[in-house]
Amino acid sequence: MKQKSNKKTLDQFVEEQYGKKGTTKRDKFEKGYEAFKLGFLIQQARLERGLTQEELAEKCGTNKGYISKIENNIKEVRISTLQKIVELGLGGQLELSIKL
Repeated sequence: MKQKSNKKTLDQFVEEQYGKKGTTKRDKFEKGYEAFKLGFLIQQARLERGLTQEELAEKCGTNKGYISKIENNIKEVRISTLQKIVELGLGGQLELSIKL
């Protein structure tokens, strides 16, 4: 006899926990998630290049504590600083988009 799977997609889980898109609770979650995602992306790029937080900070003219705060979603980052981190520190190119 085949058992029913209780697996859910990430979208299903988020909707159950935070409501449908456009609700206050969901909007707050989405905003926090975007900030978290940015820090995670920076951390992953840094690790892929084999850099410590201190090495990345030195390359882009900031300090280790600031990089740590960005990666851990404690500090918001200005676009100009993000550009330095990506281009000078990680050797990449920053691309931004606006979705309407």
